[in-house]
Amino acid sequence: MSRGFKLSVLAAAVMAVAPAAQAFEAGDFVLRAGAVHVAPDDSSDSITVGGAPLLGAGVDSKVSVDTNTQLGLRATYMVTNHLGLGVLGATPFKHNINGGGDLPGDLKLGETKHLPPTLTLQYFPMASSSAFQPYAGVGVNYTVFFEEKTSSNLDNALGVASSELELDDSVGVAVEVGMDYMLSENFGLNAAIWWADINTDARVDVFDANGTKLAETDEFEVEIDPMVYMVGFTYKF
Repeated sequence: MSRGFKLSVLAAAVMAVAPAAQAFEAGDFVLRAGAVHVAPDDSSDSITVGGAPLLGAGVDSKVSVDTNTQLGLRATYMVTNHLGLGVLGATPFKHNINGGGDLPGDLKLGETKHLPPTLTLQYFPMASSSAFQPYAGVGVNYTVFFEEKTSSNLDNALGVASSELELDDSVGVAVEVGMDYMLSENFGLNAAIWWADINTDARVDVFDANGTKLAETDEFEVEIDPMVYMVGFTYKF
């Protein structure tokens, strides 16, 4: 057997084994960071006071929620070579709450911030030797709303001095699909998509110039149910 042939066989063997170092195995931690875009598929109940339309008969007052992009941070712990526990976090998202129904969609009624921690069980179908690692996951999302505010547009429409918005936190199902492509043993690229079942019960309180509460709306449901998109980088250790 020639020396050149032996070297060729050795090189082929090294190339065949090398990709295994790029894969995910039991006990690995996988961190991902990048841009996360939240695009609500929203709808809401009509806003009423004592069962009557908020702005009078014939005006169907609803709300809509706009999009937002933030820094996303995700982590996966590989329980086995094919199963992982994933956690999604992000810097706080800020959404404008605009008119819906008969109200103009560009009419800002308020705003809110939220954090959407999400826990999923992820399945990685590819062998550990593959640098390309698609995955799918299902789990639970817990969304915390805070710093809710109303706008002067809403106050003027209601003819009051001020108003306050309250949003309940949400718990719902989350599903995801994504992929990592490892460029080296530790670094790679990631892209992922989620859908989350996010519903919140909302209420608006209105006040006069002295801060006396005049009335409150009936509780109304807002379904946000966003598609969430992320692209970024992967680091495995």
